[in-house]
Amino acid sequence: MYKQLIRPILFCFDPEKVHYFTFSLIRFLSKIPGFSAICRSIYEVNDPRLEREVFGLKFKNPVGLAAGFDKDAKLYKELSNFGFGFIEIGTLTPKGQDGNPKVRLFRLKEDSAIINRMGFNNGGVQEAVERLKSNSGILIGGNIGKNKLTPNDLATSDYEICFDALYQYVDYFVVNVSSPNTPNLRELQEKEPLTQLLQTLQYKNLSRPIQKPILLKIAPDLTNEQLLDIIEIVNSTKIAGIIATNTTISREGLASENKLEAGGLSGKPLSKRSTEVIRFLSENSNKSFPIVGVGGIHSAQDAIEKLEAGASLVQLYTGFIYEGPALIKKINQAILKKSL
Repeated sequence: MYKQLIRPILFCFDPEKVHYFTFSLIRFLSKIPGFSAICRSIYEVNDPRLEREVFGLKFKNPVGLAAGFDKDAKLYKELSNFGFGFIEIGTLTPKGQDGNPKVRLFRLKEDSAIINRMGFNNGGVQEAVERLKSNSGILIGGNIGKNKLTPNDLATSDYEICFDALYQYVDYFVVNVSSPNTPNLRELQEKEPLTQLLQTLQYKNLSRPIQKPILLKIAPDLTNEQLLDIIEIVNSTKIAGIIATNTTISREGLASENKLEAGGLSGKPLSKRSTEVIRFLSENSNKSFPIVGVGGIHSAQDAIEKLEAGASLVQLYTGFIYEGPALIKKINQAILKKSL
């Protein structure tokens, strides 16, 4: 029903306005007695064979919602009713910021893709913390970044502020240095500044009575030499793992009218490269750390390919928008069938 009826209507309107409208609609419907239970009965696949223990956490299934969809932790409870095994909020920054000027979100229908240049628009980490205080049992990842106006030489402080604020309320952290939409942010992926940043967060993490897994989200545009550096950095800093991958700045093979818009590209065109990165990291690290696969998952087979390439978990974003919540159930059913 979603692809035949709901999506064609939603896709008639501005993508960012539709996003906020959909949030309001889901929140309204979820207040109707029985709606959440109906959603769970339709979309959830409850089977102990789907459970995964990854970086010390127990996931009820390996299909999560990627960061960027629920930036401010406004809808994580309602979204969990669609069958996700975990929800990643953010990217959050110390101070609230508006992000980049509108229009900044574009559908590429012919390519089943999206280009965004949102620019870490969020209300600030403290607002999200207040919403997370009422969480009861949903496994949450906290994706953290730096404010646009914070220079790179002071960026570590921004990540520390977010880490401290979220520590009590999230199950794992994701360090985002790979978004193409914050000026100079990707420079933090270079070996020296990245190692320093992760070491600082790990030192802070190890000083706590309970350590939270710290993951690094990387760009799909890194060379093999840079990916080898990433493997070395993960092993030297002893962070928990990698999320592969963020959006791409590549525009290769696109057919849509909006293909030249600036920003990060997500969706089907990213699927192959994301899987290549997962396989390269897995093989060249001898599977020494977990990988969360994200990028271009629009079908159960897309997810299976990432798991077979070496991912322990997968995440959806653009595929969730194009295919609807039934995709989560299809992936979990396919995993059971494959017995992965």
